[in-house]
Amino acid sequence: MTLTGTSSAGTTPAGTPRPGGAGTLAGRTVSRVGYGAMQLERVRDDRAAGVALLRRAVELGVDHIDTAQFYGDGLANELIREALRPEDEVLVVSKVGATPVPGPVRLRLAQKPHELRASVEDNLASLGVDRIPLVNLRRADRGPGLRAEGDQVVDLDDQLATMVALRDEGKIGAIGLSSVTADVLRRGVPAGIACVQNSYSLVSRDDEELLELCVAEGIAWVPYFPLGSAFPAMPKVTDEPAVIAAAQALGCTPSQVGLAWLLHRAPNVLLIPGTANAEHLAANVAAGAVALDGATLAALDAAGARAGDGSAG
Repeated sequence: MTLTGTSSAGTTPAGTPRPGGAGTLAGRTVSRVGYGAMQLERVRDDRAAGVALLRRAVELGVDHIDTAQFYGDGLANELIREALRPEDEVLVVSKVGATPVPGPVRLRLAQKPHELRASVEDNLASLGVDRIPLVNLRRADRGPGLRAEGDQVVDLDDQLATMVALRDEGKIGAIGLSSVTADVLRRGVPAGIACVQNSYSLVSRDDEELLELCVAEGIAWVPYFPLGSAFPAMPKVTDEPAVIAAAQALGCTPSQVGLAWLLHRAPNVLLIPGTANAEHLAANVAAGAVALDGATLAALDAAGARAGDGSAG
């Protein structure tokens, strides 16, 4: 089986309106609101619930799922393999650059070229496919999270040579980058970069230059931690007073406002909010329909800028 397909711009193959409208990823038209599979590990003891959640995502119009072999040590991929059907035409995106290990962190970097190749092979096996439409190279140039040390400091050119070879062999369809700087992206552009995944939200906007570069190059911007994180120095979008005020005025949740702001930020933004809860899934998808007028956007932009330079409050 190959995870690929085509569909109309306005609706998914099943005729469901696209949450957030239509975007482009790895040459495919997809719904701008997708799903991130990292939290599927929470349903390890109830695999049926994980499969049901993925089926519900498809029913709601999600046709872009982000995963990795190191999510739950293969669990997320296994559930995706069980839940998805060829006729769903869901674009499954995976990533390489880390591997699961025992311990509190549960991950270590795996940046060496032979490790990247082995991880692609592991993803192919657990997903049960012969080709992955898009694979992101998870670097460690930017936080939050793991930073490369010792022999895990690997030159980008060596890594991209492996990724390009895997693309030429037909094992992956397109290449993305994650946790990178603008300079690294500029070096990678000639290899053909389909998307960038960096931490980015209304209140954490250090990567504006990188976002602008992606817009200019026609590269999808897929932010992780779109609502902030528990990592130190990463504020939560839902704590921002302007976000709370906008949610009250619009009759939605602060999380939905934070996600809607990202969709309004640039046309190449695609979202992959993750959850293991069906109600939260529905709310995340519904954020694609939240309209923000000019005054609300201006207030949110100003508040986010203040939060980013530490002058909020």
